[in-house]
Amino acid sequence: MVGFHVHTVVGIDRISWTSIRKPDNIIYGGAEGVATGIAEFDDRLITILDFEKIIAEIAPQTGIQVSDIEKLGRRKRSDVPILIAEDSMLLSKMIVESLNKAGYVNIIKTDNGQEAYEFLEEAKCEGDLLSHCACLISDIEMPQMDGHHLTKMVKDDPVLKRLPVILFSSLINEEMRLKGQEVGADAQISKPEIASLVHLLDTFTTPDWQSTNNANPPSQAASR
Repeated sequence: MVGFHVHTVVGIDRISWTSIRKPDNIIYGGAEGVATGIAEFDDRLITILDFEKIIAEIAPQTGIQVSDIEKLGRRKRSDVPILIAEDSMLLSKMIVESLNKAGYVNIIKTDNGQEAYEFLEEAKCEGDLLSHCACLISDIEMPQMDGHHLTKMVKDDPVLKRLPVILFSSLINEEMRLKGQEVGADAQISKPEIASLVHLLDTFTTPDWQSTNNANPPSQAASR
């Protein structure tokens, strides 16, 4: 558990994820910045901090360790397309580096659930979904659309529901795990367990798993 000591609390407000926007890369420092979103609230501009980047800088040993992939030994190269929805630029970069080292070289990055869903909608219309995306890895808290909402929309779609969804977040606790199950996530794992994430990908992208879970895929016409 990680705690932040603050001088005072000026208020606690509820802001919808749809009201939060991606920060401008130039103004907020891009990959080097500490903001993952901005929102207007009561004539104020609210900056959403990159919690995981701050933690990684304070205590690097608690973050994703690319070196853990080396312990998996020699691995084969895989070209299966993996879609990632992650708002933290630092975490996104580290996840991609780790998966590349594990042999997964076809990674599509998106910054939030909305971008990921738009990509999947385009992929669905082009025909064979799994040739465009074989697995979705999503954070939970993200601007515009969070991971739970994204998962529900994927699993409620007659075509997209074939896609395995892994929730990969530092927020996985008993309550969040139950919510993830309710929306249909195929697996949930806590950051920074990157080696466990690779093992899940190995399972969900095998031909045997794909054929078993997609024996009778719905027609594309039915989804339009």
